[in-house]
Amino acid sequence: MQQNELGIAPLQGKVSAEEWQLRVDLAACYRLVAEFGWSDLVFTHISARLPTGQAGQDPGQDQFLINPYGLMFDEITASSLVRIDTDGNKQGDSPFPVNPAGFTIHSALHAARHDAACVLHVHSLNGVAVSAQKEGLLPLSQQSIFILASLGYHDYEGVALNDDEKPRLVADLGAKRYLMLRNHGLLTVARSIPDAFLQMYLFESACAIQIRAQSGGGELVHIPDAIVARARQQARDVTRAQGGMLAWPALLRRLERKDPSYRS
Repeated sequence: MQQNELGIAPLQGKVSAEEWQLRVDLAACYRLVAEFGWSDLVFTHISARLPTGQAGQDPGQDQFLINPYGLMFDEITASSLVRIDTDGNKQGDSPFPVNPAGFTIHSALHAARHDAACVLHVHSLNGVAVSAQKEGLLPLSQQSIFILASLGYHDYEGVALNDDEKPRLVADLGAKRYLMLRNHGLLTVARSIPDAFLQMYLFESACAIQIRAQSGGGELVHIPDAIVARARQQARDVTRAQGGMLAWPALLRRLERKDPSYRS
């Protein structure tokens, strides 16, 4: 089987059509995170749950796709994504390792939330800056109200290496879609890759706006709680109940114009 310069063999036609589409969408998400400047070299992860019944999958155990450890996000392709089990162990052939420690957060949330088809975690500079503020995200922008309607906080416990942190992560997220990891970064949980990406776009945008507003030095105007309370319904109205899929085709066209190799 022909391999590329990184030793990655093409998988199109070697996996189910359903798995291949998930791989393409997840590779696109990694590329978009790099494109928007949220990546942290080879660190952090975006994980996606594989459909059940895939070849080589234990029917009693979920499996996931995640980035090969050592590749920059703008290098990731559909074929390079690594299949792992719930413990972060690599399944199948890949010349790259995975970072099991980095999957601690993801495995906890995937296991607790069956609607968590995708978990997206970044160390974006604006997100980390706001996560270090005692009051966290403030209701300062239209973007922020969509986050505040479904936002949890998790206190920093050091690098996420210990399984005993998992119950606290799960409890702090609860049924919410956004989690601010104090002194650490941002995380979104969604039913699809497009939804997870759109949520992170709003999350990071709200943080960037907050840092800029605070740097101006003037008195800040907070959006009233009553408006925040209506935000979830307004988000559905704005996206015509399509969520991330409203913007996803246009985002893919952006990638196609720049570099379509994510599909390989």
